[in-house]
Amino acid sequence: MDFVNGFATGLALIVAIGSQNAYVLRQGLLRQHVLPLVLFCALSDALLILAGIGGAGLLIRDNTFLMNLTRYGGALFLAAYGVLAARRAWQGEPMQLNGGGRVALRTALAACFTFTFLNPHVYLDTVVLLGAIANQRPDPQRWVFGAGAMSASLCWFAALGFGARFLAPLFESVLAWRVLDALIALTMWTLAAMLLLS
Repeated sequence: MDFVNGFATGLALIVAIGSQNAYVLRQGLLRQHVLPLVLFCALSDALLILAGIGGAGLLIRDNTFLMNLTRYGGALFLAAYGVLAARRAWQGEPMQLNGGGRVALRTALAACFTFTFLNPHVYLDTVVLLGAIANQRPDPQRWVFGAGAMSASLCWFAALGFGARFLAPLFESVLAWRVLDALIALTMWTLAAMLLLS
């Protein structure tokens, strides 16, 4: 039961549309570095969830400098990425789904790293919130709860990255890419504003 509760709680927090999800979806549509990105996202969540269960959530929540650093750095990065997405939407550049316009693996992982670790909401959701919920349980149930949350992360990112290919026929048109990039830009700017106003 603790595993199921952890899975459901983790899924509820992870599925919310965010910069990390939008990036994995886009790379999944392009079929570029999907497996490394899925594994990176899932392992990052697992690391943060383990840290939260281990007690790091209390330290992060009370560290004003760390929260402000990720807050302003994250807002700047999200706003800049939003500008790039908006430019793609405006220009309406056709995307090749068969591997055209590939980015290097390290570039894709670097972007995913930034979307993950410069986002204070990631720490609040995984380290602080999931850690607090898990730590209401005694050993070993809190770790079972954490395992459920980590499994939810892996399932979600795998479904997002590898499931995107089923949307590929829709994204054969330039208009669909323009709409997606416009939505990504709005998402990035909204998240950046939320970080600055929170």
